[in-house]
Amino acid sequence: MPIPRPQPRRTYLASGPLPRRLRQLWPALLLAAASPLASAQTPSATPVSSTAYDPYSAAAAEKLIGNVEAGVPPQCYTRTGANSNPCWTCHTSRNGRNQTDDWRLQQRYDFSDLGRTNHWTNLFQDRRAAIAGIGDAEALAYIRQDNYAALRPALLAQAGYQGWVPDLDYRQGFDAEGFARDGSDWRAFRYKPFPGTFWPTNGSTDDVLIRLPARFRTDAAGHPSRAVYKANLAILEAAMAVPDTVPDARLSRSIEPIDEATAGIDLDGDGRIGGSVSRIRSLPAHYAGAAAGETVLRYDYPQGTEFLHTVRYVDPDAPELMSARFKEVRYAIKRFQLNEQTRQWRYDEEAQERDIGGLPHYSGTSYSGQTNAFGWRLQGYIEDAAGRLRLQTREEQIYCMGCHTGIGVTVDQTFSLPRKVPGAAGWGPQSLAGIQDVPQAGSKEPEILRYLRRVGGGDEFRANTEMLERFFSGGKLDTAKVRRAAPGGKGDIRDLITPSRRRALQLDKAYMLIVREQSFVHGRDALLAPAVNVHAQLDNNDTALKASGRTYRDGRLWLDWDALQPARP
Repeated sequence: MPIPRPQPRRTYLASGPLPRRLRQLWPALLLAAASPLASAQTPSATPVSSTAYDPYSAAAAEKLIGNVEAGVPPQCYTRTGANSNPCWTCHTSRNGRNQTDDWRLQQRYDFSDLGRTNHWTNLFQDRRAAIAGIGDAEALAYIRQDNYAALRPALLAQAGYQGWVPDLDYRQGFDAEGFARDGSDWRAFRYKPFPGTFWPTNGSTDDVLIRLPARFRTDAAGHPSRAVYKANLAILEAAMAVPDTVPDARLSRSIEPIDEATAGIDLDGDGRIGGSVSRIRSLPAHYAGAAAGETVLRYDYPQGTEFLHTVRYVDPDAPELMSARFKEVRYAIKRFQLNEQTRQWRYDEEAQERDIGGLPHYSGTSYSGQTNAFGWRLQGYIEDAAGRLRLQTREEQIYCMGCHTGIGVTVDQTFSLPRKVPGAAGWGPQSLAGIQDVPQAGSKEPEILRYLRRVGGGDEFRANTEMLERFFSGGKLDTAKVRRAAPGGKGDIRDLITPSRRRALQLDKAYMLIVREQSFVHGRDALLAPAVNVHAQLDNNDTALKASGRTYRDGRLWLDWDALQPARP
């Protein structure tokens, strides 16, 4: 496959960073890049009434990117003090193919001059009175409406749009193996949520689906084959979810039952090809079926891999707490792969630009989506003021790019598949049922317990008062209570990260207000009161964590699922 030649992705003078005045003017210089009017991919504009459903209207209206540091999430402005460190979950030492090695960001607020001002001003809004003004029945009625089904027809109603159009029919659901019943070949999988913001107790539920390119879904003769598709997904699971402390030759991963003869590969390492196997031992050299010419690389998705990620409200009465209404529909596709030399060049460039204060820039428009240096193109849809899904503006899309480009913990810039529940139990719509608090790879301490201990709260801002009341009685973490959800305990992670009914509805209402305001560029976090432990302006780069000895280099995305197995005598 073609390897793109390295090209500069950001604009700065060869002799150093952008001059201060130019950096101050940078948002205005992005006007042309932000404006869809200059793009051949822009749908034709047609007059619409104020009540018409136009999913392109916000993207078309965008003229200026107000926050060019939108890829730096609100959580990075946390006031850590000397004792609270939520930063370790994302910023860690290099691992796998990820060479970012950004663990020192736990010690310093390493922002550009523009980034020193916290643009996420929704964190400081007091919405308590407005939340109280929304009744429970109103909130439940709103989050139980389907706003997804109308999106595809609305996108296709105007000619010329070349962005991603959702092609999954959620109404048809999924079969017992997690495959979409609509024939789209999307497959749902279950995973342990990433610590902090992504827990339901902090405002949202979500699910993730994967789809491999057609060559991975067909046999050697070119015929569609679920058996081959399952084999390739099992190989990919083993390549992505086993920690880098395990070499290829010793790799072992529980997988769903796979027919070796159909795959044409000895998956379990017994020296023969045949029979059904439920464990991969040693990593195969290549994929199966029509993808037999594709080399298996650890921590590297094949070109054309797609992810579909939906973000939902928390419905306290729904299965898995997932609302019918979608807050967001997010999409990612790996457009190209990098060879090892180019990959290292990209990481070196990222480090250099961070050192000189370069500002992030991603190629693309709101209509095409944003593409990062590592081959991933991201695009998303979010609610309009009436609750209908619309195309995100470029600034709103950039919000997702920082975490999927430049942090140390990701595996090929992604989060979810490396945290998949192993084997057949991990294929199906997202469900937290039965998932216990296993440790991160290399740790003996349950992951959520470690997060609560290191952060001193249930979210990065330490604003989740319910978690504080549940697990920090008298200001001290009740480790025994938290360990009940760990291996050997009688509970699962639902006991730790599920909000009460009252809190769930309050969080829903808080986000409903952000939707009505259409103020996503000022933050999407549903807080129930103004944030206290957050910097509005940074005058001192020091987080105070270095002096207190509370920085860590051990954060990992991978999980030690073997902790669920009983100890051998």
